[in-house]
Amino acid sequence: MRIATWNVNSITARLPRLLAWLESTGTDVLCLQETKCAAEQFPAEALRELGYECAVNATGRWNGVALISRVGLADVVTGLPGGPDFEGVQEPRAISATCGPVRLWSVYVPNGREVAHDHYAYKLAWFEALQKAVAADAAGAHPFAVLGDFNVAPTDEDVWDPALFEGATHVTPAERAALASLRQEGLSDVMPRPLKYDRPYTFWDYRELRFPKNKGMRIDLVYGNAPFTAAVKDSYVDREERKGKGASDHAPVVVDLDL
Repeated sequence: MRIATWNVNSITARLPRLLAWLESTGTDVLCLQETKCAAEQFPAEALRELGYECAVNATGRWNGVALISRVGLADVVTGLPGGPDFEGVQEPRAISATCGPVRLWSVYVPNGREVAHDHYAYKLAWFEALQKAVAADAAGAHPFAVLGDFNVAPTDEDVWDPALFEGATHVTPAERAALASLRQEGLSDVMPRPLKYDRPYTFWDYRELRFPKNKGMRIDLVYGNAPFTAAVKDSYVDREERKGKGASDHAPVVVDLDL
């Protein structure tokens, strides 16, 4: 079974590449983030033509997550139970479902913006709610994983130059502690192998030729419970999909399971 996660940075802009990627890779389940469209604008019909069902949590031009599966979608939960609002709005940042033999969450963790910003406090509160929401599934006997754009680099090795991020979001002790707390629910970081260079970065800013210079970050993560990680046979960052015109600024992270 092949599962992947990908922040597409607008599914409308990325649709031709997305459809071609699904056909070429044979992915069974894809967790999407930052779809940037309302639910009624989501290209469900184009995906159905490839054999995929869709579960979508999207409300407009910002954020948005989805699960697309060709092995079934059951027990869908839209949103983050107990999750905080931001400026009075429950943002579309989480969706979960059972896809064949696995239970999966697709999450788009808030960016945080700046350490002194209200969005940073919201980010930490969102992490706390996520930990509580996944605890039961994580402790279960069935394969379970939380996948998505976590907007945190777990270690300094996951940032191309840690010194440049000193005092900024994505690398603060509080954000990394939130990831550590999530792992305490029995989840492990499924580390992808790099297909080039020595670190499997997943995000490269569009500015300053950061992708060709490999000035990236690993912020798109797969956190699985013991039955999930025991089934992992391979994991990699599809760096090729970050290349060329019309690419997202994130690359897909692919996990192959033997179930």
